[in-house]
Amino acid sequence: MKAELPGWAQRLIDASQAAGEDIGAVLRLAEDYGKRLPLPGRGGTASRWAVLAAVSERNLTVARVLEAHSDALAILAESGAPVPDGTWGVFAAEAPPHRLEASDRGGATVLTGVKPWCSLAGHLDAALVTAHAGESRQLFRVNLHDPSVRADPPDGWVARGLRTVTSVAVSFDATPAEPVGAPGWYLSRPGFAWGGMGVAACWHGGARGLQETLRRASAARTGELPALHAGIVDAALFGSAAALGHAAELIDAGKAEGTAGDVLGLQARAVVADAVERTIRQAGHALGPAPLAFDEDYARRVADLELYVRQHHGERDLARLGAASSVRPQQQSAR
Repeated sequence: MKAELPGWAQRLIDASQAAGEDIGAVLRLAEDYGKRLPLPGRGGTASRWAVLAAVSERNLTVARVLEAHSDALAILAESGAPVPDGTWGVFAAEAPPHRLEASDRGGATVLTGVKPWCSLAGHLDAALVTAHAGESRQLFRVNLHDPSVRADPPDGWVARGLRTVTSVAVSFDATPAEPVGAPGWYLSRPGFAWGGMGVAACWHGGARGLQETLRRASAARTGELPALHAGIVDAALFGSAAALGHAAELIDAGKAEGTAGDVLGLQARAVVADAVERTIRQAGHALGPAPLAFDEDYARRVADLELYVRQHHGERDLARLGAASSVRPQQQSAR
């Protein structure tokens, strides 16, 4: 992934290091810099992902929040809406028995029900939320400060990684909502796959942070074994960067929409996730338990990255990719 960072990015990167896990400081950074990220698919996708990766290399907490906030802004821009102020999230998870329904009340749309896995719902100003609208799901924008919105307390959050990026269930009681796109648009739009690859850019950056620790340790030791671990990681992340760079080029060239974009997203995320998991494993084998016990930055990065990369659906996504790849040759021969 080759792209020069814009001038303001270094200020963001330095501030990310200082923010730590202070969620107030992290949200201020997201609001201040989210609008500066180039929108995907408009010629600056590689630059957008390079910034996200560089921030992730310093602080995955900042990257996790910045990516979600900037993804909400990109979705609104894709719908034709102006870029809004405030801090934003995207709440699109589904988990029975929770269900959120959209209905008409006096000519206006309201949301009623419970939405699970809403990250930082108690801290954000607004969110894009998917709800069931008849036979399909539709995206809506919601003011999270409305009195009809209630976020559960994060008491059950026990994550050791991304500790302050809490996810809770949110209850909506006839909450006013504004539709964003037609029913089904959220999942069918090109930007859905592009946003998923933006998350992968954050995984890649987090792994680069582990790689730097491994490089320093390898340089301080003699023999082939430390160099072996460093070489395995270097090769893996070279492939990861290449996959992201190629994907960014295709997106900006208009060649990653529809099925092509969906497949590209599955391919890129699979390559990056594999490289990240390989990096975590090799760093652990090379460095042993000491940094996990005595190095706060390293131990937090490992925990953060292990949780974050689980947004990749593993074998389920690979099965989807395999099904898609088995169909593509037939489609090509039919043309």
